[in-house]
Amino acid sequence: MLEKRLETEELMDDPNLPEETYHEVLADLAKVNRVTMAYRPTLQFLERAVGNRKSFKLLDVGYGQGDMLREIAKWAKARGIEAELVGVDLNPRSEAAAKAATPRDLPITYRTGDYADLIDNRWDVVISSLVAHHMSHDELVLFLRFMEAEARAGWFINDLNRHALSHAGYPVLATLARWHPIVRADGRTSIARSYRPDEWQALLTEAGVTGAEVQRVFPFRLCVSRIR
Repeated sequence: MLEKRLETEELMDDPNLPEETYHEVLADLAKVNRVTMAYRPTLQFLERAVGNRKSFKLLDVGYGQGDMLREIAKWAKARGIEAELVGVDLNPRSEAAAKAATPRDLPITYRTGDYADLIDNRWDVVISSLVAHHMSHDELVLFLRFMEAEARAGWFINDLNRHALSHAGYPVLATLARWHPIVRADGRTSIARSYRPDEWQALLTEAGVTGAEVQRVFPFRLCVSRIR
């Protein structure tokens, strides 16, 4: 069933979804990220990519409710590192949801638009979380080329691993946690839409990217990184 990547849309991407419902879905997705330890691999990557820098400028593509950026802001503050954090998301409803969930004193700017319009902004780091599987093959190749060209210190993709065990087990976890019905349905779809290691290697080759690492991370995450 999961031999081939599923190519379909998810319920949360429906442009007719009421804004209130969309915000509820994002709030529960943030809970999913917390329960599944989604922040850890991105923060571990930043430890290596930022290194001894006293400051860095980061772009998060597809920020959703902004929870990853909030975690990064806390991480940087705890280390005395000055962070300039910018999120860009195609969905205009994300900006309102993220701003409502984010304390005003955090160094985060949320934008609505296309990451491709943010070239030549001297990004140190470009990241994404649970976004890659929403992209088509061609879109992902373009995204890889963008990151490779624009990220001076490195880039990081935090996504899912298409695996039968997570595909079967996620509905149980989602039901027990009483997450939103759309989060329950879309989670399984997201797993089926995600890429496997060999598929990532082919994408990197097509994008002309060398020196990137594809790594499985517990539980059922597949992360792709490049450090300069």
